Amino acid sequence: MGDHSVQVLVAAMNQTDHSLLDRMNIQSDAIIGNQCDYNSVEKFEYDGHSITYLNFAERGVGLNRNNALMRATADYCLFADDDMIYVDGYVEIIENMFVETPDADVIIFNLKENNTSRFIVNKAHKVGRLNYLRYGTARIVVKLNSIKKNGIYFNQCFGGGTEHCHGEDNIFLTQCLNAGLKVYAVPVVIAELTDERKSTWYNGYDEKYLKDQGELYRAISRKFWRFLCMQDAIRHSKEYKKSAISSYKLMARGK
Repeated sequence: MGDHSVQVLVAAMNQTDHSLLDRMNIQSDAIIGNQCDYNSVEKFEYDGHSITYLNFAERGVGLNRNNALMRATADYCLFADDDMIYVDGYVEIIENMFVETPDADVIIFNLKENNTSRFIVNKAHKVGRLNYLRYGTARIVVKLNSIKKNGIYFNQCFGGGTEHCHGEDNIFLTQCLNAGLKVYAVPVVIAELTDERKSTWYNGYDEKYLKDQGELYRAISRKFWRFLCMQDAIRHSKEYKKSAISSYKLMARGK
């Protein structure tokens, strides 16, 4: 393993300086996709690490992550948001996990947060068709060569700043599984989420959310999307505060 084996790919917005590197406890190379109101590229050294800021006047989290991903060069890449603080020694943690799981192309880690809303991995396991929709992008680490040789990128029609407010992470993992990549989840924390930034897209389980959920399932599987909508509507009827039939109809309507 070399000093540049790990690279953090951060999706950020409206950064006016480089203080994010200190706030996030960046201890490796990193590419910061900064969606703002101007276009420029900055390259510099930070604590011995190579840093690139991609300042682009555009919107869309999938586009932001793709801009960083297509320029990534490390063996392993972490997808990140700008409201995370990495634990000390995260580079060694990631390198060691890939050594311990040599066939892994993708490893999903835990994130620490005050009010836990994400699925917590309690035992290491292989991720497959029946359990992959529970994981968000900011806990995913990929073996870059596996991703690039299979042409896997983020769908730019889904996620914050796009027509469909969420789901780019689910579609990304769908592509990984479709390509036959080996995906694992491990009970290891690599970062803490702060409460600094509110979601740019989540406004509750409203009609827009449910229609976008339907579009997401269409994108995931043209064959089984109706089944995915129905099981979602049944499993989350309490959270949606709607009958399963009402939720399903909104998902099936889409757009």
